[in-house]
Parts: sequence; C-alpha cells; structure tokens
Amino acid sequence: MQSEPTGPGRTEARERAISLLYEAEMRAMAVDDLLDSLPLEPDRYAVTALHGVESHQVAIDAIVSEHAEDWKLDRMPPVDRAILRLAVWELTERADVPIAVVINEAIELAKEYSTERSPAFINGVLDSVATAVRD
Repeated sequence: MQSEPTGPGRTEARERAISLLYEAEMRAMAVDDLLDSLPLEPDRYAVTALHGVESHQVAIDAIVSEHAEDWKLDRMPPVDRAILRLAVWELTERADVPIAVVINEAIELAKEYSTERSPAFINGVLDSVATAVRD
C-alpha cells in the first residue's frame, strides 16, 4: 500500500486539489465525474482531499462563513473558496497536519493564484478557524 506524500509532494497535491476544486465548481461537476474525465488520476492525497471537501462541503462552508467576517461565501473569489475549503477540511479532518502547515500552504497558494489581498484574508480566516476547531 502506497503512503500519502509528505513535504513537497503534499504541497503539489494541495495545488492540484485546489485547481480541481475550482474546476469542479466552475463546471458544476461532482468530484467523481471530474476525476473520471481526467486522463490521469491525481495523486492519492489530492483525491482524498477532493472527496473530503465534497463530502463535508456544507459544514466546511458554514465554518468559512462563520469566520469570514463581513464576507459572504458567494462574493469571495472562486480560487479563495477552493483554498479555504481545502484548508478547513485539513484543519477539521486531518489532525495529522499541523496548523502552521495548513495555514502557510494556503497563504502560499493564495499568493500564487489569487488576488493581492487574498493571502491576508485567508490567513485571518484560517487563524480564526484553527483557534475554534483545534483548541
């Protein structure tokens, strides 16, 4: 049995998961349908994350909405929603991933793929979520 990647491999898996979460939302597709349409399946952690976010999305969105003061989920950039959903899933469902890793990875993804203000916004939301769910 192949183990899930750690370190740089997991960073790449998160990046792939974010792009696929974004694509699934933009195309209004279920994760399994999107995965079936790909020529190659993403690595195991990305697939686990996609299914995790999809199966917990109602709860994840409620958590994001609660901690994103003065921001409605549908007004956020779609990339920010994908980043926050993945990070909140990791914070709530993956106790093996340290809080600092989740938040730092999300900030780096926001710097790479979203708006100039997104890293600070995502940092604030995730810091609040982490305090609520991991304390």
